[in-house]
Amino acid sequence: MKFPFFASFLVFVVWLTYEISKHDKMDAEKERSFWAKEHRANNTRRKSLEDLSYITVPLDSLFLQLLPDDEKAAEYKETLRTLSESQIVNFTGITNTDLKLKYGAPNIDLLSRYDQNYTILARTLNQWAHCLHQNGYSKEAREVLEFAVSTGTDISSSYKLLCKIYLEENTPEKIQALYPTVDALNSAMKNAIVRILQEAGQ
Repeated sequence: MKFPFFASFLVFVVWLTYEISKHDKMDAEKERSFWAKEHRANNTRRKSLEDLSYITVPLDSLFLQLLPDDEKAAEYKETLRTLSESQIVNFTGITNTDLKLKYGAPNIDLLSRYDQNYTILARTLNQWAHCLHQNGYSKEAREVLEFAVSTGTDISSSYKLLCKIYLEENTPEKIQALYPTVDALNSAMKNAIVRILQEAGQ
């Protein structure tokens, strides 16, 4: 009885060794490919940024006149006003390497700043919308969230609140209309947001 067990164990060891070797080779190849791509990216010359999808912050449509005595609201509004004077681009899901390849390595600091501005914008719109909703401004919160969605936000709580408002307004068909926008997201949060829409639509 010992020999069959030993033979099976030996086969397992051989298989495990093979699998480990295979994965080590795959990892090594991935690393070589990454550094080769990074080398090309770092040697890419500066290119025009005219084709970027810049985002304009529509201050007149964000209801900044509301809640004048709310300290948190004042912070959100000041951030939005500052962002309205900044360059904003949504690069969610795009690596720095890919940005350098497309727009040139000398532009990476500028592009990173544009993307950071977008991250702040998406977060602030989410906070401002929740603040409005909590203070009874449901319609206004909806419009702020719809703008956020139009920019490609991947903040799940923005979609959750927007779905809640659509249900409160008895317009569940608007939840269905969000699917194409969510499907186009280049984000790891896409599946989680889809689940939010599915649960809200049930």
